Amino acid sequence: MADALDQLFEHDPPTIGPTEVAARLNTTTRTVYTWLKEGTIPGYKLGTSWFVIVEELKAELRKGANNRRDTGHTAEPESETV
Repeated sequence: MADALDQLFEHDPPTIGPTEVAARLNTTTRTVYTWLKEGTIPGYKLGTSWFVIVEELKAELRKGANNRRDTGHTAEPESETV
């Protein structure tokens, strides 16, 4: 059974470029390039061109679904009312 991510990318070839990633994720190409350069999303650069393997992108998106990012801070323990 296909989930929402499978449906989002169902008509795409196995690899897509930053423009296609931006269109699928409803963001700008500039943002996608930033994510690629920072390693936020997986991608490969050949010369000056980036490409993304769709299955790797879907796996990364699934890992981050509604997960809180670790900020490195520890939560203060709640005080008990006596």
